[in-house]
Amino acid sequence: MKIAITFDKDSGNVFQHFGKTQFFKIYEIEGGKVVSSDVIDNGGNGHHALPPYLKSLGVETLILGNRGQGAVDAIAASGLKEIPGITGSADVAADLFAKGELKGNFDAKCDHHGEHHDH
Repeated sequence: MKIAITFDKDSGNVFQHFGKTQFFKIYEIEGGKVVSSDVIDNGGNGHHALPPYLKSLGVETLILGNRGQGAVDAIAASGLKEIPGITGSADVAADLFAKGELKGNFDAKCDHHGEHHDH
């Protein structure tokens, strides 16, 4: 199974603003373990184009921080499963996911679009 995590290359953490994600860390999960990982860029895509892009790469599940309603809709429309509201190390999140222990927060929303902000 292939999963993608929004990725902050500087910190190694889950990037918190889905629509502004520049990088994803893609993990291959087999037998309850991470067997490989690779960092990719966003393919020049943003917001609504990101979920279909990930799906085209064979990703089944997306792990992310916050997302707006447009992203929620685009993720659902693409057929990706999502686990939102995740913070901290992307590698730890991937390991927890592989073990079936990662719990998302589906209330994690970014609802201040149009404002200039940093996460």
